[in-house]
Amino acid sequence: MTAKPLFKRVLLKCSGEALMGSQGFGIDVTVSDRIAADIAEVRAMGVEVGVVVGGGNIFRGVAVASKGGDRVTGDHMGMLATVINALALATSLRKLGITTEVLSAISMPEICQSFSQRAAQHHLEKGRVVIFAGGTGNPFFTTDSAAALRAAEMGAEAILKGTQVDGIYSADPKLHPDATRFDTLTHDEVLDKGLAVMDVAAVALARENSIPIVVFSIHEKGAFARIMVGEGRATIVRDH
Repeated sequence: MTAKPLFKRVLLKCSGEALMGSQGFGIDVTVSDRIAADIAEVRAMGVEVGVVVGGGNIFRGVAVASKGGDRVTGDHMGMLATVINALALATSLRKLGITTEVLSAISMPEICQSFSQRAAQHHLEKGRVVIFAGGTGNPFFTTDSAAALRAAEMGAEAILKGTQVDGIYSADPKLHPDATRFDTLTHDEVLDKGLAVMDVAAVALARENSIPIVVFSIHEKGAFARIMVGEGRATIVRDH
């Protein structure tokens, strides 16, 4: 693609479920490699890319709480799942020759670097892909909130939310084929309509920092790059 990218620095939010592909659990290396190739394509445009990856393919903290367990412990377990996914995605990127750094909100120096805004900025300015692991490092916050937080901290011009569908719908289109699809929305409309694209804290944080959210299908090969040049199918959430 020769078109000029719309943004110079972006935060890609990738769900853990995306990494498991058609499997029922864990990481499909083929899918991880394909997502890495999409990231590499955008990086080749000169775009600085940060990534937040979820952990739902391995563990969800709310699963512990729903069965009477301690939510804090459950969330800590979920944070560890995101580190596993981050390491897998970093491996896929490095296979393509993309210099990648994993920064964890939970200190584990034998495995990866600890997060700091200064480190993130340094790596991005050097042209490295930065994968943010460990969520926010705090219980009771989702990786969506981590994505909005890291996007604000790194001065991202947009959050690219890779999902299972090609945008935001009034209801789950897989369960409700007649659901309405939106091309554009404001942050307030997402909150007022209760649309389940990101949690309330994440959307509010993006709104407060004037960061648009672009929702697209992570399963379409090359979609990330197409979105970056204003093509492809997506829903854009912005206030101007």
